[in-house]
Parts: sequence; structure tokens; C-alpha cells
Amino acid sequence: MPFKIAIIGAGPAGCLLARLLANKSSPSSVSDITIFEAESAPDFRSQGGTLDLHEKTGQRALREAGLWDEFAKHARYDGEAMKLADKKLLCYVSMGAGKKGNIGGRPEIDRPVLRRMLFDSLGKEVVRWGYKVRGVEEVEGRMTVHSVNQPSEGGFDLIVGADGTWSKTRTFVTDVKPFYSGIAGHAFNIPDAKTTQPELYDLTNHGSLFAWSDGKTIMAQQQGDGAINVYVFGLRSEDWRKTCGYDVGDLEATKAACRKEYADWDPRLQAFIEAAKGDAVPRELFMLPIGHSWPHKRGVTIVGDAAHTMTPFAGEGVNLAMEDCLELASAILKSATSEELDTSVQDFEKDMFVRMEKTAQLTYDMMSAMMFVENSPRNGIEQYILRAASDEVGWLGRMVLTPLVYAYFFVFKLIW
Repeated sequence: MPFKIAIIGAGPAGCLLARLLANKSSPSSVSDITIFEAESAPDFRSQGGTLDLHEKTGQRALREAGLWDEFAKHARYDGEAMKLADKKLLCYVSMGAGKKGNIGGRPEIDRPVLRRMLFDSLGKEVVRWGYKVRGVEEVEGRMTVHSVNQPSEGGFDLIVGADGTWSKTRTFVTDVKPFYSGIAGHAFNIPDAKTTQPELYDLTNHGSLFAWSDGKTIMAQQQGDGAINVYVFGLRSEDWRKTCGYDVGDLEATKAACRKEYADWDPRLQAFIEAAKGDAVPRELFMLPIGHSWPHKRGVTIVGDAAHTMTPFAGEGVNLAMEDCLELASAILKSATSEELDTSVQDFEKDMFVRMEKTAQLTYDMMSAMMFVENSPRNGIEQYILRAASDEVGWLGRMVLTPLVYAYFFVFKLIW
């Protein structure tokens, strides 16, 4: 029978799921897909930084969605370049740019570009803009979406929450909420860095620079439009905005505070903050408990950050979300009846629980190694590298890699 499906949230996960369903479905499987989005209109200008898509998850999802050729137009293989350094800009790891066609490559794409690409692949009537969801409810065996500013919409066979960290859909399946990670800071932007800040542009080498020491970070990521996004995070109390003593939304006030906080950092790293233009955006990092799950609720499920909010330290969030959409679309499309749909969604959730626990643990371990280990990165850089590579190399590869990593950094520390 044909299913009527509601997706809450028009971010990358919501739009990808809709695209997968539309691209793979027949008239007898999915008759109606609606995305409800709180934003009043499409806005692709300020939707975050750069994303690296992995071969077996994000890239595979785009291939299944029939969007690989379009993605290839925007993919940046030079964005794989990465440096890991301490506050004195002593570089512990330096990786060069990748090349198009590399097996296992992780090409970068700016989040706004990915979101626009996914949105443009949908019919214009799919997204209901300006629909602010306040909750979902079962009514006479079907699911209903309730809004704070528009009439309720009902008759859905399945509602999928792709509505992010503070998901309204999540409250239907669990009362667990994200908690503060202990890490907060600011996001800055350096526009047209190639022209205005060539030294910083060269330092990022088209990719990313991650510098950390003393429970603080300065992270710089090159964007496809030539800008550099800069993220400055540290260990802070949850009420830091009220207690820090400056206006966290004022760029110059924030720069002045950062000058004091990062006074002993290499001037080239400090320059990433000094060169920022426009807004200073305060941010707190939240996460859901590792290993959390929920009893299956007929007619509703959640994906992406709604299901597994985590900090960005492993860079796995978008790939996990895209894998969620790939697996959920498959579960929906193989179902012929309401009972089969319910069983398939329940099986999808069981699989997702395993995947998201593994990724959440990886993210937590890398966050801890970076932010909570004393004298990091000098202490613990070996474990950081091995943990980052663990899923790619497997247990046998880790056995081979471990002595090599420790030997390399033993010599490195003797020299430096």
C-alpha cells in the first residue's frame, strides 16, 4: 500500500531522506512525502562549515540518491589536507591534499552547498516552509504533526524527526535530552582569505588546521568560497555567557577576550581570530548519552542529530546521519503493509542504536584526548591518532599500526 510520510526538518538529513524515497519508490510504495521546516524560506548562506563525506556512508548515500555527478561538481579533494598542532604551532601530523578518484578518499563539501544540492533535487511542493512543529501525536491509529503557528496536519503512516539537537519529534519516543559537554566558545569567519589573509590561507593549505593545548582549541577550516571558518573552544561552565564578563555577540569584545585567553599561543594562530570579520557566534557543544536508546513507538522514528547528538571532534555526525537516511529509506521501501512498515522501522532502529553507540564512543574518546588530557597533544597524541584510525584499519591494522605510531612519536619527541 502507498504510505504517507512526514519528515520534520529540511536540513541535509531530511532532504536526503526525501530524495532517497522519491528516487527509489514506486507509486505503490510512497504516495506522499512532506517536509515540515521551521525556517520561513530557504537560506543556504549561514548553515555551518565544511563536511568530509566517507566512501561507505555519505558518498554511498549520494550515489543511491542519484546525486553523485552533482556532488562531484562541488567536491573538494584538496580539502582533505589537515594539520594537527599544539599552541606553539608545533605540527604533530601533517596530511597533504587528496586527489580525485583516490580509493577511500574523503572529499569535502561545504554544508550550505550540500544542503542546497539536496533541496534542489526535490520538487518545490515537498517542503512546507515556516511550519514550526511543537510535537507529534497518534490520532485514531495515524500520526499527526502539531504546529505552533499553523493548523495541524494528520493522516501520516510515519513521521521521521530530522529536526536536530533540540528535536520536537524526539520527545514522542524518549524524554532523554542532550546535556552540556563542558565545552563552549566562538565561531568566526574570515571572508576571501586567499586575498585578504594569504599567510593564513597558506597555513590551512585548502584544508583544516586543528591546534589545541591546555583544554583550549583554535580550529580553522577552509571553505569552498575562499573563506576560512575559525572555531575557538575551551572548557567553560554552562552559564559562561552570563559570567564571562563581555558581550559574547560583539566581535571586538570577543576578540579582546580571546587576546587575553590565548596570549601565550603562537601569533600565527592568534591571527586567525584577529582577522575575523562579521559576527562572533557563541556556541555550546551538547551531546546525548553514549549508548542511549528508546522503546520503539509505532509511527515515529528519528534520525541524525535528533537521534544521536554528539560533539564535532570526530567529524562523523553528517556521515552517520546520511547512513541513517539510507537505511531508513531501504526499510520503508521494502514494506508493503503498515505492519511490515512498523517491523522494518523497528529493525532499522535496532541497527541504528549499534551504529550510533560506536560513533558516539569514538567522538567522546577523541574529544577527551583533545580537551581533557593534561599536556595534550604531547601527552596522548599516539592514542588520539590510533583512535581516529581505528574504524578504518580494523583490529589487525591497529596491531600493525600501534608500534609504528609509538615509535614515530618517540623519535619526534626526542627531536622536538
